[in-house]
This record gives sequence, C-alpha cells and structure tokens, in this order.
Amino acid sequence: MARYIFITGGVVSSLGKGLASAALGALLQARGYSVRLRKLDPYLNVDPGTMSPFEHGEVFVTDDGAETDLDLGHYERFTGVPARKTDSVSSGRIYSNVLEKERRGDYLGKTIQVVPHVTNEIKEFLAIGEDEVDFMLCEIGGTVGDIEGLPFFEAIRQFAHDKPRGQCIFMHLTLLPYLAASGELKTKPTQHSVKELQSIGIAPDILVCRSEHPIPEKEREKIALFCNVRKQCVVAAYDLKSIYEAPLAYHDQGLDQAVLDAFGISPAPAPKLDVWHDVYDRIHNPEGKVKVAIVGKYTQLEDAYKSIAEALTHGGMANRVKVKIEWVDAELFDREDAAPFLQGYHAILVPGGFGERGTEGKIKAAQFAREKKIPYLGICLGMQMAVIEAARNVAGMEKAGSEEFDHEAGKKRFEPVVYHLKEWVQGNHMVARKADDDKGGTMRLGAYDATLTEGSKVAEVYGGTAIEERHRHRYEVDVKYRDTLEKAGLKFSGMSPDGKLPEIVEWNDHPWFIGVQFHPELKSKPFAPHPLFADFVRAAVETSRLV
Repeated sequence: MARYIFITGGVVSSLGKGLASAALGALLQARGYSVRLRKLDPYLNVDPGTMSPFEHGEVFVTDDGAETDLDLGHYERFTGVPARKTDSVSSGRIYSNVLEKERRGDYLGKTIQVVPHVTNEIKEFLAIGEDEVDFMLCEIGGTVGDIEGLPFFEAIRQFAHDKPRGQCIFMHLTLLPYLAASGELKTKPTQHSVKELQSIGIAPDILVCRSEHPIPEKEREKIALFCNVRKQCVVAAYDLKSIYEAPLAYHDQGLDQAVLDAFGISPAPAPKLDVWHDVYDRIHNPEGKVKVAIVGKYTQLEDAYKSIAEALTHGGMANRVKVKIEWVDAELFDREDAAPFLQGYHAILVPGGFGERGTEGKIKAAQFAREKKIPYLGICLGMQMAVIEAARNVAGMEKAGSEEFDHEAGKKRFEPVVYHLKEWVQGNHMVARKADDDKGGTMRLGAYDATLTEGSKVAEVYGGTAIEERHRHRYEVDVKYRDTLEKAGLKFSGMSPDGKLPEIVEWNDHPWFIGVQFHPELKSKPFAPHPLFADFVRAAVETSRLV
C-alpha cells in the first residue's frame, strides 16, 4: 500500500509546489521506489480546458484524454510516469460528482454537506490506485487559508487520520522573505503559515523554505523550534538557473532523506543520480547556441506555452546547445511584412491556439519559413496555418481558410481547407461532435495512433512508421484537399490509421518543414527528448552554421 506525501503551500502562491513535488518524485525513483503524483485544485472549473491561457497557462493533456493543470507536465517531465485522468481533480469536479450522486438518490435522502460528503469524495479520489505504487505524492493547489481550499485540507487531515500511523506525512512550502534594509531573512511569514495549517489540524513534518539567500543556522533552528519540526526537516529551496537542477539541489539539502526519515525507512537505499548529473552537464556545458522564434498569440504569458519551451530545452540538451527562445507576437505582422520580425532566427515554431486572432501572422510566419528555407515546426493550429499558407500561395486557392474563422465571424468568407471535426474513431468506437456542443472536454483529446509514410522526413525522425501522440483540437485539415496540396509539393506524410485524418505534413523541397496536428511537446522529457524537437533543434544548428 502506498505511503502518502501531501504537499501544501503558504504565504504566497507560485512558490514552486509543483516543481518540488516533481523533484521529490524523481529523487524517490532514484532510490528505487515507484511513484505517482497528483494535483488537487480548489477552483470551481470542472477542469482547466475552457480557461484562458492568460488566466491559467497551458492545459496539459494526458494519454487518456484529461485536460489538466500544467503541473502534471512537471510531474511527467521529471519522473517519466504518464499522468492519468485520476491524477487531477478540481473542486468543480468534486462538487459535480457529489451533486450527480445526490440527483440519483445515492445518498438515500440525507442532507448533503461539505463534511462528510464532499470530503469523502475527495478521500475516494485520493485512494484510487493506492496499491500500485510505493509513494503517492499529492499536491494541494493554492495556499493554506484560502476559503475554497478548506475542503481539501480537511479531507487530507481525515485521510491521514484514517490511515495507520506513519503512512502519511505533510510537506509544507513557505517563503522566507529577505529585507534588504535590515539585511535579514524574516521567519514570521513561515511561522504564521504553519500556525494556520496547525489550526485546521495538520502539523507539517517537513518545511521547504523558498529563499533568495542562504538560511543561517540560527534562523533554521528558530523555524524548527517555533514550527515544531526537527531542524534537519527544515529544507532550503534556493532560486536556480534551471528547473532541472532541482532534483540535485533538493538532494543536496537533504529533502529525500528527510522524507524517508519521516516514514521511518532505514536504512534507505542509496540514490542513483547519474541521469540528473548528465542533465545538469548538458544544461550548463552547451557547445553552441541557436535562436528559435515562437510565433504565437499568448506570448505575454510564457506559461501558456510551458511544455513547448521545455521541449525546446530538451532538444537543445540532445544536441548539446543552448536554445535561446524569443517570443514573437503573431499579431505584430498580421497586416505587415513578416521579414523584419523573423530575420535572424535559426528556426521558427508556430504553436497551437484557438480563434482567428493572430492567425494571419502565423500564416505569414509559415510562408517566411518556407520561402527562406528556415526550419519550421507547426503544432496543431501551427500545422493548419502551414496548410492554409500552402493552399493560398502555392496551390492557387486564394480564399483558403478555416471553418473556425467563419464560425467565429458568423459568415462564410473562406474556402475551408480546415473544418470542424464532426466524427472520428477512438479505440473501437465512433465519436461524434457538433459545433454547438459544450466547449469543455468535447475536443479530440488524448493519445491516438498515426501511420507515417515510408521514406518521409518524419519517418526518418521517428525511426519508424507507427507512432502514438496526444491531441487537443476541434478542427482538422480536410483530407479532400490532399491531392491538390500534394501536387503543389506539400506531402501528407502522416495519417490516422483509417486514412481519414491528416496528422503530419511536410514540404518535399525544404530542409526541415514539418507540421503536426498533435502536441509532441507533451511527451518530451529532459532525459528523453522528443525526437521531433531533438531533430528540429539539430536542423536549427545546421542553419546557424550557414548564417
């Protein structure tokens, strides 16, 4: 049966609970244990699928089709354990489940209350798969004291109380602010945060203290005394140059040993950290540099493209180069020449997105990359824009566009080479959708197979012709235009197994121009870079040598 580690946060948000959880998971794996990581979010959205990227950052998608918080991306990148639907839940999902049960009469007419009904629902979620792994790491979103988070804190308190002694521990992240005027690290915010946690019945076993400066021994002892934890369980978390330093940094501070000690595991297996030393070496000892432009519409918030940025970093590590990412707003050249904005880059990436805003700029970015022979990777909408560009400027279809843009405008303006996906095969059954369906969870979501053309560029990159990748899209390139576009030189080099849905396109006469309907960035890891990103960066390196 799994041992549980509950990770909470206090003082301020965005302290790095997700990163700390992921790094701890990696360290436990390095000691030979199996792990699974979960996220409990207090917001009332059922999931983040319909939330604006500016509001919440990217939506991470699992193999089984769940739209989740971006922290699950950290979990996968650090541990390599594929996340599942059961690894992410929100208050909205919990309340929705409770109300559905009430409507069905499952509660036999009882009055439905937060305690015990909502907390029991949370506890049932926590118990899923507890016999599958050695350690279950559960991160609670938000900060202690938030009204919306109280049911989760009460649920984990009850959960730990129900389990045998020593099967659950609590790890709390806090902030140690530095006051430059007095030259001091202040411990009071941490003390107050722990006091708030204790007031709801939870006593932390381990404190992880974020700090910009080293924590003097005197302050460490003070925190331990007033927060009622052992001194060796006060772990410093300093700012790092790269998030991939975190496993080694936390190990150096004794986090994994403190966790094992809290569970009474002794002697603890020695950690095998060779893979993380190699990651560290590749990050800090690059042998070159390339500049990649990400031409998107949510560039004001980099978290909107978090997995893409990380996958490019992984591609750089695979080639032992530093990838310098520059964010280019596609709207800047919607009606202008793209050249002044895109000259000087060694590669161009156009990511996914929704809606018409910025799409003309993305189309021009695809045209610039095609004409100037610059490596281009189009992902989801980025692939669709490359197809529209080819249709307009090479195949002579001047009014080529997407049904998505016509739907948004409420009138027909384009010949839709991209259309609203109405049905597709998922496993062994057909899925049907209508344009006016609810937005949440109605896209083509999760892992699907694709078949690559023998001798194509992507088959060479993947080293085979059968792949499985994760999708998140509502619109699809219309296969009826395949012959017209292939005669113009745009090769449909990847298709769904039934041959109805285009998955990958590439230009025959281009050094490296590939568009994919899926999201390869979601499966990339620092110790296992995705082949598309590794080869994309390799092509960028070749371009840099020609400049």
